Amino acid sequence: MQSRLPHRHAVAACATMILAMSVLSPDRAAAERAVVLDIDGAIGPAVADYVVRGLRAARPGEVGLVILRMNTPGGLDSSMREINGAILASPVPVVTYVAPSGARAASAGTYIAYACTIAAMAPSTNLGAATPIQLKGPSIFPGTRPEPPAGQNNDQDKSKAAEPADPESRKAVNDAAAYIRGLADLNGRNADWAVEAVRAAASLSAPEALKLHVIDVIADDIPDLLRKIDGRTVHLAGRSQRLATAELQVVTMPPDWRTELLAIITNPNVALILMMLGIYGLIFEFLSPGAVAPGLVGGISLLVALYALNLLPINYAGAALLLLGIGLMIAEVHIGAFGAIGIGGIGAFVIGAILMFPAEVPGFRPSLLLLAVVAVTTLGFFSLVLSMLLRSRRRAVVSGGEALRGAEGEAVSWQGTEGRVRIRGEIWRARGATSLEPGARVKVVARDGLVVVVEPA
Repeated sequence: MQSRLPHRHAVAACATMILAMSVLSPDRAAAERAVVLDIDGAIGPAVADYVVRGLRAARPGEVGLVILRMNTPGGLDSSMREINGAILASPVPVVTYVAPSGARAASAGTYIAYACTIAAMAPSTNLGAATPIQLKGPSIFPGTRPEPPAGQNNDQDKSKAAEPADPESRKAVNDAAAYIRGLADLNGRNADWAVEAVRAAASLSAPEALKLHVIDVIADDIPDLLRKIDGRTVHLAGRSQRLATAELQVVTMPPDWRTELLAIITNPNVALILMMLGIYGLIFEFLSPGAVAPGLVGGISLLVALYALNLLPINYAGAALLLLGIGLMIAEVHIGAFGAIGIGGIGAFVIGAILMFPAEVPGFRPSLLLLAVVAVTTLGFFSLVLSMLLRSRRRAVVSGGEALRGAEGEAVSWQGTEGRVRIRGEIWRARGATSLEPGARVKVVARDGLVVVVEPA
C-alpha cells in the first residue's frame, strides 16, 4: 500500500498540471495579441466612440498592446480629449503609429500622439500644426504682436510675437500649450517643440521628429514596429513595464455598425439632409392631416438631425438663422404670403447652414453644392405651393353664400315680390323686384340670410 502512494501522488500532480495548463492556455494565447484601431480621417464623435470602446475592451489578461494607426488632418477638441482620457486610463500600453507612408497626424492627431505610451511614424509621414481653432469667435490669429526690432534676439519676444492679440484666442492657445506640455512631460518627450507646434503651428517629418525626440521610433509597418519596440521599458499607471511585443499576434478591430451609423449621421451634409426631410415631412403632415407617414418620417429625421448637430461644433448665430429659416418656411405654408416669407426662410436657412459649421475644422464643413441643391429644391417646392394657391384663388367659389351668386333656377310659387324658387335642387325663399310666373327662369343676384334675391334670367 505504501509503495503505491508516491505513484498516486505523481499521477495527481500530473493531472493538476494538465488541468492548469488547459485553463491557462486560452488566456496565454489571448495575451499574445496586439489590437489595431484605425483612425482614418477627421477626428469626431464617431471616431472617439470607436477608439474609447476599443480601449475599454482591451484587458491586460487578453491584450498585450493597442496600436492606434493614424492618418488624420485633425478634428474636434472635445473628441480628442475624450480619446486621450481613455488612453491615459488604459491599463494596456497604447502606441500611436502614423501610417501608411504619406499619412499625417495634424492638429488633434499630435495631441493623441503625445498622450500615447509609445509614438511611432512610418517613413514619409508628418505631424504637428496643433494650433487650436477658436470656434465661437474670429480667427485664432486675428492679429499678432509686431516683430521685435532688428538686432534684438530675444526668445521670449519671439514667442510673444506668435501669440494672438485677442484675449479669448490667447486663452485657448495657452490652455492647449499647457495641456500638450503636460502630456509631453508624462511620457518624457520633447515638450518645447510641442508648445511650438501649438503656438506657431510647427510641423515635422518622421526623421526630424525622431531626432528631436518627439517620437520614439520609425517603422515601415506594424511587424517592424513590434520588433523595434520589443524590450522597451515604459511607464504605465505609475509603474514601469517592459514590453514584450516581438511575438504578438496582430488583430485589427474594424469599426462596428454603431460607429458607422454615428459617422454617417454626424456628417454635416447628412445632418442637413435629415433636417430638410424632417421639415418637408412635417409640412406635408400639416397640409394633409392624418397621412401619418410624412409626419412620422419627418419627426424621426428631425430628431436624428438635432442629435447629430448636438455632437458637432456649431456657431450659435448660424444655428439661430437656420432655425429662423425653418420657422419662416413653415409659416409660409400656413399664412400663404405669396412666397415672400418662404423665400426669406430659404435665404435664412442657407446662410445659417454656411455660418453654422466653421470652415477651419477639417471634415466638418457642409458641401456648397448640397446647399445649392437644397435651396433650389425648396424654392421649387414653394413655387409649386404658390402656383396652386394662385390657381385656387382664381376659381369660382363652390361653397358658402358666395357660391349661390349667379346660379340659375326656376320659380316654384310667387306672390307679388316674394315666393319660392328651386336653385340647384333646393327650395329657397326668394324676393325680387318684379312679379314672376311659376316655372319662370330666375337668376340669383344676392343672398340675405336664408332668403335669395333673384331676377328674371
